[in-house]
Amino acid sequence: MASTGKLKVVAQGEREIVMTRVFDTPRRLVYEALTKPELLKQWSLGPPGWTMPLCEMDLKVGGAYRMVWRGPDGKDMGVRGTFREITPQQGFAATEKFDEAWYPGEALITYSLAEQGGKTTLTLTVRYESREARDGVLKTPMERGVGMSYDRLEKLLAASKA
Repeated sequence: MASTGKLKVVAQGEREIVMTRVFDTPRRLVYEALTKPELLKQWSLGPPGWTMPLCEMDLKVGGAYRMVWRGPDGKDMGVRGTFREITPQQGFAATEKFDEAWYPGEALITYSLAEQGGKTTLTLTVRYESREARDGVLKTPMERGVGMSYDRLEKLLAASKA
């Protein structure tokens, strides 16, 4: 499965990556897909062959989340964080720290959803602790994996509208 190229990824400022993707569906459905573990486990998988055996989320300010992906080789990649801000249907912000850090420190992830004409623009901003951490992430296949996940999300959202 190759990414469709609908994901826009840019470096911003000293420490941020901003990813933007438009979905042809109402904001409410995109928000649900981002915040319901049973839905996340269906689309947030990266490249083919990956699964998400664990997805737990206490969606409240100060609440924690935990996700574990399993690669085709059977190795797990886990991440955890704490919700800092939540605006229902509009977005949320949470910390992100991987069990086996592939970038130094903790990141702050902000999801923002804007709806216009029945289409929703998802803007995902990741702020790293340093420019070096951000630049290191930009050199990984992260963009490809996120793009594939969002392509899967697009199909899930289309099926939920049908």
